Amino acid sequence: MESILRKTAKELLEGKKVDVVVGYTQGSVPLTMSPVFITNPDDAERLVFNALCSQNLAKYVHDVISQNRAAQKRLKPEERKKKVVGVVARGCTTRSLVLNLQEKQYTRDEIFIIGVPCAGYVDQKKLSAAVGGTEILDGSLTGGKVTVKTPAGEKSLVLAELLADNCLVCAYNNPIISDITIGEPAKPMNSANEFKKVEDFAALPLEERWSYFAKEMEKCIRCCACRNICPSCYCPECFAEQSMPQWVGVGADATDTQVFQLMRLFHMAGRCVDCGSCVSVCPMGVDLRMFLKKLDKDALDLFDARTGINEKDLPAFSVFKEREKNEEFLFEP
Repeated sequence: MESILRKTAKELLEGKKVDVVVGYTQGSVPLTMSPVFITNPDDAERLVFNALCSQNLAKYVHDVISQNRAAQKRLKPEERKKKVVGVVARGCTTRSLVLNLQEKQYTRDEIFIIGVPCAGYVDQKKLSAAVGGTEILDGSLTGGKVTVKTPAGEKSLVLAELLADNCLVCAYNNPIISDITIGEPAKPMNSANEFKKVEDFAALPLEERWSYFAKEMEKCIRCCACRNICPSCYCPECFAEQSMPQWVGVGADATDTQVFQLMRLFHMAGRCVDCGSCVSVCPMGVDLRMFLKKLDKDALDLFDARTGINEKDLPAFSVFKEREKNEEFLFEP
């Protein structure tokens, strides 16, 4: 599949169908992959796609297009050029692309989607735990095995046991939309249990749920890594940086941290694709997915809405229906 991916990217760049291809390449740390921006057709050989590719590349698509638009404003109208971005996109990435299209962040002719099937990606925290937190000197991925070399020696791990939690229950691991699709469709994941953890959590007494939230937020250092990696967070000025009015204090007060996370979480209502990027980059291991998945379930139960699965639909909170799927919650105290 990688050879076809490289050939496709090279042809798109040579044919001037795209100005840049956003994909993955070998990272500087063993058993990691990093986002890469390919503009030279000969550099297409650097592209890879495997279970170590974790980032949702829709974030970078938005950044490239918005930065180009800002730069074009300095030119005369007749000199302005549209930048077309090619992107290697698995299921969750295409859902984010669809959401950005629905929210009119760019137009369909500004992106070229190279769809790839996905069987899940490696959770680096699980990988680190599997080797006892020791330094990974080298490693390889072959079939369903991950071979890891540490100062203590070499160890073989089962890939399926290292997959991110969101991947294990993913209902959309194949591209939703694409201009070209590479490879055979991936086998369905265990999506029947998609909301099992959330349902168990929601069944707990209110006090226990709030206690869990407060405990998780105590870990947060407000580094904003979750916000910065999220493809649905693209506001030019975030509420967290606003001073007039000031929504969140700059100190280390626990309530400010809770307010920051609560407001960001609710900005994700009806807009989260469960790509797991925020969880993967959090240096403190905050369980953000529990709360995001609850909002995902609420959008489905109350508004019959799933984020980014139909380009013709609108996000749940961008449309008004006279009759909702479940109206009882509107009248509850």
